[in-house]
Amino acid sequence: MGKGLITVVEWAARKEVVEMTVQTQEMIMAILNSIDEAIHAVDHSGITVFYNEVAAGLDGLAVADVLGKHVLKAFPSLTEETSTLLQVLRTRRPIVRKAQRYQNLNGLYIDTINTTIPIMIGRELVGAVEIAKNYSTVKHLSERLLELQAQISQKGTTKKRGRSYVLEDILTNDPVLLEVKRYAEKAAAIPSPVLVYGETGTGKELFVQAIHHLSLRGRQPFIAQNCAALPESLLESLLFGTAKGSYTGAVDRPGLFELADGGTLFLDELNSMPLELQAKLLRVLEDGIVRRIGDQRTRMVDVRVITAMNEAPLDCVSKGMLRPDLYYRLNVLSLYIPPLRERRDDIVLLTDHFMELFNRQLQKQVHMVEANVRKLLHDYNWPGNVRELRHTIEHAMIMADGPVLLIEHLPLPLRQQNTYTPSAALQPLRIALQETERRIIQDALLQTGGNVQQAAAILDIPRQTLQYKIQKHHIHEHLSGRKYIET
Repeated sequence: MGKGLITVVEWAARKEVVEMTVQTQEMIMAILNSIDEAIHAVDHSGITVFYNEVAAGLDGLAVADVLGKHVLKAFPSLTEETSTLLQVLRTRRPIVRKAQRYQNLNGLYIDTINTTIPIMIGRELVGAVEIAKNYSTVKHLSERLLELQAQISQKGTTKKRGRSYVLEDILTNDPVLLEVKRYAEKAAAIPSPVLVYGETGTGKELFVQAIHHLSLRGRQPFIAQNCAALPESLLESLLFGTAKGSYTGAVDRPGLFELADGGTLFLDELNSMPLELQAKLLRVLEDGIVRRIGDQRTRMVDVRVITAMNEAPLDCVSKGMLRPDLYYRLNVLSLYIPPLRERRDDIVLLTDHFMELFNRQLQKQVHMVEANVRKLLHDYNWPGNVRELRHTIEHAMIMADGPVLLIEHLPLPLRQQNTYTPSAALQPLRIALQETERRIIQDALLQTGGNVQQAAAILDIPRQTLQYKIQKHHIHEHLSGRKYIET
């Protein structure tokens, strides 16, 4: 009886393990099928062992059409050389972020970015898996953008979607920002690169457009591209263009450098551009020559490049996000756009401007702001800067029924702030210390007439340390017009 009991227990244990294994497999399959990327896995002989619904949708097939079949049988248009899965099985080396264009069984062209890796158990190769992200929509939109920009360029006009801004559109009473506007005027008169930096929402593109329209290139194309919006391979083809046959489905197409010839190319969030692509950008800046992807021919372009970043350039260099040689090439003239919290007097000016704007757009008659609302707007820290203030006023104007903006008209996150927090409210210690350090250094430089050596002696710190802190706090931008004396 004892032996029989042991047998039953062992059987029950084995059954539980089997059930747990099946349940785990089902969970894994459910997870893989819920991922919004195409996944195709094969065993060591090239037989498909996993093929999810996303992959089937891209290829215009059913999962059953591929599962359990050899890659070349399921996809007769492929060969041993063109199949990345079979390449990886043969070489045991991964293929990372490879662009691919193909026509599926429904006749649609599909653009993907593929990563294919070998599956190893110890030293034994047991298969390969490919993960593909569909960029067909993004690629189509970028190609359409290029076509539109090419048409604009051929017509010799600078018209583009949205407004075109000039310096008069940048409203401010702040002395620092007024000085930045004067720098922008000087920047417009020269053909050199300009680097604009400041937090998100401070209005960097407004300054860039204003510089372009004020320059001798003002009637030539102005083209803007966000470097964080596309993966590296698509961004490279967008910037430099493609030659027919450079990859499957590629056609002869000019890039943004060619389309901006004679005008201005604005590259936003440059610090998001991959370092390898930054090296190619540097070469174009140095010699003015572009080469389309897959082409042997080179083309000369005359393009002024203006770049923008949402972090301090030297911080990006120290973090390895920006190549030092590219920084020094671009930093002929730099403009620092201070955040809204550092120019609070502009909040009233901008609030009144946005109220007037949305009165026209929304056909309202709101002309007053409750005192508590004015105080809250003034004391709020505005992490989204002018953009956030604009959206806040737009929301309030939509909600307002009478002629006065009230607390209840503001967005909920803003209303949840302490409405009666005084202007001298406590800040995070890190920010308070940084602002205190910046003020002390500014005072020392003013006291010494800009002499770095003497200011360092007053502060009792090495001259090199003071120079670093001047760059870190952008003090050279705030104390505009003063030249530092390094003795």
